[in-house]
Parts: sequence; structure tokens; C-alpha cells
Amino acid sequence: MTALRDAAMKSKAWPFEEARAVLKRYEKKDPEKGYVLFETGYGPSGLPHIGTFGEVARTTMIRRAFEIISDIPTRLICFSDDVDGMRKVPENVPQQEMLRQHMQKPLTSVPDPYGEYESFGAHNNAMLRRFLDTFGFEYEFISATEFYKSGRFDDTLRLAAERYDAIMEIMLASLREERQQTYSAFLPIHPETGRVLYVPMKEVNAKDGTITFDDEAGREWTLPVTGGHVKLQWKPDFGARWTALDVDFEMYGKDHSTNTPIYDGICEVLGGRKPNHFTYELFLDFEGQKISKSKGNGLTIDEWLTYAATESLSYFMYQKPKTAKRLWWDVIPKAVDEYHQQLKAFPEQPLEQQVNNPVWHIHDGKPPVSNMVVSFGMLLNLASVAGAKDAKGLWGYIKAYAPEASPETHPDLDAAAGFAVRYFADKIAPTRAFRLPDDKERAAIEDLRARLAAWEGSHDAEELQAVVYAVGKDHGFDPLRDWFKALYEVLLGASEGPRFGGFIALYGVTETEALIARALRGELVAG
Repeated sequence: MTALRDAAMKSKAWPFEEARAVLKRYEKKDPEKGYVLFETGYGPSGLPHIGTFGEVARTTMIRRAFEIISDIPTRLICFSDDVDGMRKVPENVPQQEMLRQHMQKPLTSVPDPYGEYESFGAHNNAMLRRFLDTFGFEYEFISATEFYKSGRFDDTLRLAAERYDAIMEIMLASLREERQQTYSAFLPIHPETGRVLYVPMKEVNAKDGTITFDDEAGREWTLPVTGGHVKLQWKPDFGARWTALDVDFEMYGKDHSTNTPIYDGICEVLGGRKPNHFTYELFLDFEGQKISKSKGNGLTIDEWLTYAATESLSYFMYQKPKTAKRLWWDVIPKAVDEYHQQLKAFPEQPLEQQVNNPVWHIHDGKPPVSNMVVSFGMLLNLASVAGAKDAKGLWGYIKAYAPEASPETHPDLDAAAGFAVRYFADKIAPTRAFRLPDDKERAAIEDLRARLAAWEGSHDAEELQAVVYAVGKDHGFDPLRDWFKALYEVLLGASEGPRFGGFIALYGVTETEALIARALRGELVAG
């Protein structure tokens, strides 16, 4: 066993823990299908969102971890449930009236309102694949429409007809009495209207593999369960798909957790082996409420990537997936800086620590070198005082602080500078609230200005931090955080900020002295 595999087998990082659990499925013999199958599911009723990214990113991390500890080949399937009937018209697409005429039809039977693809489902599938390809995910795509119509699902559907009573027993136990009266695990697709029908079955013929039902007009129909004439309700479909594909691993959000016994039970009724599961916690908005696509109370992928690189989002997704996390604007700077802190730590870590480092899992064991000689948080504070309109406006200060740096040699820093200017302008500037100092604070801030004016030492951040610290102590601030809070509120218009010595080193001693003078004259409050 290689040193890496040995370290991975002992690692407490959650991707390795999950990978070892998957490997345990095959401790006696390798899978007959010749590979281990990871799956993610997607409902293409709308555009891909940040949860889609998280699900595929996290599953990929587990897949890569598995490939370290085992020689069994792997596959990752992204399955699109595009046979699902369109139950409501998304508000953010054109041709609303046209779409309303196709309610309850499978998404791949609804015309594309954009006029670019053969159907609305095909359009959203294309958006999903483009989305996944943009981030470099390795996956195989399966459309439920093709899965049902091509015959790949037929054996499982026939078995579902044979074992219909057992499936219904599982489902009915989870339903209210009123719903039990009309529920059917099979949903016929009407031969004339093409709509997905939610009607009870008059007969399920296991021998012929057919269902008989009355449509909404009272006419009786008999259809084969194969060939795309019928689809399964979404919960039975979940378990049946696991059986048909022989899925080994699938993750989903906590809102699915109560359905897990249903999915598992149906998979086993149909002769399959239930896969390993991973239930992740959901994201919360700024008020601690569950994020909802319909409410729009969370961040989108595009919004995150407007202010930070993809890797920071991957880092956020890696962190504590079983803990509910706020997904709001203020988590972005923290994620960026923590990601780069981990990158910087990685080269000096022994292998046992490297496999526990998030960046190992974000970059498949080959993380890049971080060139962030200035933190994102510090760049934000620099943007707040520099009046910069773009990254170029910060580079004069950055070069003075780190002469070896340039946009060419430090592209991640250059990108971060641009993100910082944009983030400051959009998210910080509108909320800044400067104030004047009280008498005690004014005396201390004037003292700090005088010491900076007389400063002849280096521009070392720690030496300058010691000066700031000494001023606070000399003027009786206890606790000292009240002194730093005053500096932030008076000079930066915020209640929190960077290590102030580092800020002075980056912005410049003379420039900070001038900023203090403006604050003491009341110009920042007036501005």
C-alpha cells in the first residue's frame, strides 16, 4: 500500500470517510458491473443553481477520494428527471402563456420558450451540461426521457408491475388517508394529450406488463409500463433508478432524509441493493431561514462568482456539509481568505495532514501555489480608502507593500483585487457609516497620528501593529478591542476590520496619517 493510500485510509476528512464506506460494500468481491457508480440527480424544471454545484462538487470529492483508496474503476452519472410533468411555469422565462398551454406535460414534451432546442427540458438539460462543463466536472449525462423510451428501464418497470403491491404497501404507509385513495406508483402519459396523469389504477397486470386506468374524462385506457408510456412517481422512481443502474452512492439534502427508508425499500423490493447515502444540511439565508429557489433568498452561482473565484465556492461547499450554513454575501470574503490560508499551509504539511486539508479535495490532490501576499479582507479595506475603480487602482499600494508582486506573476492576487473593488462598491460602500470619535478616542487617534508622523521604522506589519497596540494601552482602552473598534468605525466606517498594523503597512504610513487627519476634521462623516 502506498504512503498516500495508507494516509487516506486513516484520514478523518469526510470525503475519505465516505469513500471508505463505499469501499466496504465491496470488501468481499468487486462489483459485477465492473465499476463503482456515483450518481447525482437533477430536476430540470429550472436553471441549475448553487445546490446543484454543491452536490456534484461534493460527490466528485468522494469519488476522487475513493480512487485513491481503491483500484476499482468509477463512474459519475448526472441523471435528469426530464419526464417530470411541468407543474408550474417558471416566472423567469419568456412565453408564459404558451407554456401554460403545456401544463403537466413531460418537460421534454414542452416547447422551448427560447426557441433554441427541441423542448424546454432539452434546453434546461443543455444549461445543466454547460454549467457542469464550465467547472470541469467529469460526468456522464442521462436523460430520464431517453432512459424510459430506449428500453434501458424496461426490465425494472416490468418488475415494478410484478411487485406493485409491495411498492404500494411502502408508499401508502407514508401517505395521509385522503391521498391513499387516489395514489398510484405509476403515472400514465396520456396517449392523446401527452400529459402526465395523476390517476388511480384500475388494474396493474403483472403478466402483460400493463396498467389500466380511467383518464380525467372517464375514458378507460390500457398502456404498457415500458417504452416511455408510463413514468414512476418521483419517490418510487428514486428507488427504481437505484436498482436499474445499480447505484452505489448518492447524496441529497436533509429535506429528503425522511424519504430515505422509502427509496431504500423500493430499491430492495425491486431486487436492488440500496446505495450508500450522504445527507447534507441545507443552506440558510441572512435571517437563518432555509434558502428557497422560489423565494430567491440565497446566493446564486453567478452572484458568488461575481465577487470571488470558483475555488472559494468549492471551499465553502467542502466545509462541514452536515452543518447548516449561512449562504450570504458576508461569507464570501471569509471563504476566500480561509481557502488561501489552507493553500499556503499545504506545502509544509506532512502527508497525513495534507489529505485532511480541504484544498487536497478541491484540487484532486494537486493544489496550486497561493500568490495572495495580501488577504482578500485587506484588499477590501484598501478598496474602501483608495477610491479605486478597478484592480489597477490597488496595484500601486500592493507594489509598495510587496515589490516582487505584479499582475503577471500573481494572477490570483490580481483577480482578487478586481473582485475586492467590485465587492466593496456593491456590498460595503452602501452600508458604511462613519462616525466622529468621542473625546477619549480623539485623543488616542491624534496620538496615533503623531506617532505615525514621527515614524522612522520599517513598514513591517507587526512593528506597526505594536505601535497601534501601544497607543490603545497608553490611553486606557480595556478591553483593547474597543480601541480597534473605534479605529474601524471612525476611519473605515465599519465595526470590524483587519489587523490595523497590516492595513497601515499596505496603505502606507503617510497615507494612513492623512486618512486620520481627514477623519478628525469630520470629512469622512461629511463625505
